[in-house]
Amino acid sequence: MNHNGNNIESRLWAAADELRANSKLKSSEYSVPVLGLVFLRYADHKFQATAKELTGQAGVRRKIGPADYQARGVLYLPETACFSSLIELPEGSNMGAAINDAMRAIESENPDLKDVLPKTYNRFENALLNELLKTLNRYPWISRGTPSARFTNTSLATLP
Repeated sequence: MNHNGNNIESRLWAAADELRANSKLKSSEYSVPVLGLVFLRYADHKFQATAKELTGQAGVRRKIGPADYQARGVLYLPETACFSSLIELPEGSNMGAAINDAMRAIESENPDLKDVLPKTYNRFENALLNELLKTLNRYPWISRGTPSARFTNTSLATLP
């Protein structure tokens, strides 16, 4: 599989086209939830990398917790908010409700984000959410320096 920047960008555009064609939402209505999932994928990447670093530092008397992640400038993600948990939900699960719950869980553990993250995923059909999650999951990370950042900046700039 080609993991170059153009492939990532074209897959994100294809996912946006799928949403545009198969949802009853206007682009201004789905851009924020899509960007929320891009944010979640990036936050999960940072969280998982930090979890690996912290695993070797866990002491017998002390359990690693949210403060350890936050001290490193990383959002703490409860298990239900991890990208892998969403990808592994059984077929037929209510994806919109699960993503909304994940966003609420992130806000609960990271008070600076309270009432900031999108929680309107119930407006999307399960199939569309599954496809978008799979698209974002194909790549090990998404950051400011990748074409996906250009995608999100461009998609926001072109909104009506």
